[in-house]
Amino acid sequence: MTNQQTKVFVIGLPRTGTTSMSIALLALGYKVAHQGFTQQTFALADAVTDAPCFSDYPYLHQLYPNAKFIYLNRNIDAWVASMQMLLSKMLPHLHPQSGRFHPVMKRSFEACFGVSTCRDPLDEHHLRRCFAYHQQQVYEYFNIKNNELENHQFLEIDVSTPKDMSRLQQFLMANIANNIPNFPHSNQGSDVAGWDEFRHPNKVVSNASGQLRRKYFDYKPMVKPLPWVNTEVNQI
Repeated sequence: MTNQQTKVFVIGLPRTGTTSMSIALLALGYKVAHQGFTQQTFALADAVTDAPCFSDYPYLHQLYPNAKFIYLNRNIDAWVASMQMLLSKMLPHLHPQSGRFHPVMKRSFEACFGVSTCRDPLDEHHLRRCFAYHQQQVYEYFNIKNNELENHQFLEIDVSTPKDMSRLQQFLMANIANNIPNFPHSNQGSDVAGWDEFRHPNKVVSNASGQLRRKYFDYKPMVKPLPWVNTEVNQI
């Protein structure tokens, strides 16, 4: 890690540019995990993006009180269409019992999208409410008021906005030798495998094993149904 003294957590929802941000952080000299499901992954990585950061940021803030948190915003219409595409592929694997995805990932998606409790996780109105609710919770947690959207630990950016790369580097106080002009574009359209296909020596695996094997942190967040979601279990 070059000139960075703290962890970085990217807490934007999936399909807001988390893969593009991960690749940008690699270019800036960070060791990056796109998703982190073990304590060892968090220990090895300078920056962790995507799940479980977008749901667990309050707990990660307690564990790493000096960390920097980056929230990714995106045009809501574009995000909804992209999220519908992603969930259409992921839903069978997010099932609480039979889904093959990691339990931490399933918990994160349940917390933010109610995938097993809403009638239709792909419903446009539901997803719009998920996005707005997550954003509201982030703003409230980091005490973001009156459009003052940044402080020394929190930054909101849009990876489609060219000037935001400069804002990111200033926020991170990134080494000028690693300066990059724009965010890379990854996972465009129906592509969801950009991170897996990208090769870089500073990539950190999401399920790294260490002295505690593949144990996650001890905190156990309660996943409550989203306020507008019927608690009837949706059969995926």
